[in-house]
Amino acid sequence: MSKLSSSPSSSSENDAPENPVWRSVFRPGLFRNRVALVTGGGTGIGFAISEELAVLGATVIIASRNTDRCVEAAERINARLRAEGGPPDVGDARFGRVVACPRPMDLKSERSIVSLIEHIVDTFGSLHYLVNNAGGQFVCPADDMTRNGFGAVLDTNLTGTFLLCREAFVQYMRDSPEICSIVNITLGNRNGMPGMVHSGAARAGVENMSKTMSMEWMDSNVRVNCVRPGIIFTDSGFENYGEAGPMFVDRVLPSIPAKRFGCAQEVSSAVSWLLSDGATYTTGSVVVVDGGQGFTLLPLAEIDGENAHLVPEYGGPLKRGLSKL
Repeated sequence: MSKLSSSPSSSSENDAPENPVWRSVFRPGLFRNRVALVTGGGTGIGFAISEELAVLGATVIIASRNTDRCVEAAERINARLRAEGGPPDVGDARFGRVVACPRPMDLKSERSIVSLIEHIVDTFGSLHYLVNNAGGQFVCPADDMTRNGFGAVLDTNLTGTFLLCREAFVQYMRDSPEICSIVNITLGNRNGMPGMVHSGAARAGVENMSKTMSMEWMDSNVRVNCVRPGIIFTDSGFENYGEAGPMFVDRVLPSIPAKRFGCAQEVSSAVSWLLSDGATYTTGSVVVVDGGQGFTLLPLAEIDGENAHLVPEYGGPLKRGLSKL
């Protein structure tokens, strides 16, 4: 197994990585000589996915709107790989490397996405894996949602994902001699997404779109699957909630059967399996990584328990207290 931390005797406390105990469960070199694109790979879940694929031998290109963040993430991961086994560009065959895309990626721009895939294929000669992780949303009830707000999230999370899948397929995967794989990251939407109707609609669309693509592209040996994470704790992810973060934790955590949030590496492990040859018979699937919360959780839903009553009344109005017998 590949580990990212040096042994205690060979590194000082200041040199220790942030996750010294994390190790990939997959064999070293699993993705050697493979090229992968991870969108949103500079932070959070995307960072963990990029890190694991590189540990397992892949050349990983990360892209997002923020190129500086991608450069910083690539430097951090490559520094860990060098500390463990030598410079990735020289020579430990176990490890790959991470490369930051030199230009911003705009998920709402078709030209930006076409250019991104062209750059990767021209520069690296191939694109075996695509992980669509980038996206965004904001908390807003449906009755307050504007058309522009709803459309912007669909453009980013659904249409942007479609364009990346299409271009990866058309520009390389369709005619590739190797089996290629696409993994789309969605969100826990099994029970709807109260407070985020735009993202719930977009992510449900991505999952259905992935099933369609998996059938249409099967003859080209291209597999398309989804990973649906539950509540995954990452610093960058929870920073987006701002002052609402503690309220969100208090509301959500008690309803998760696993009694904890997930970690980004638990999502990256699912992605790594779906990309690997171990999943060659798996396509059109949604792998859920949520600690069981999809069976119990209604995120941010307001349910007033104080006014609940025991006796049902078929066809009657909603009432407070007990109905008359």
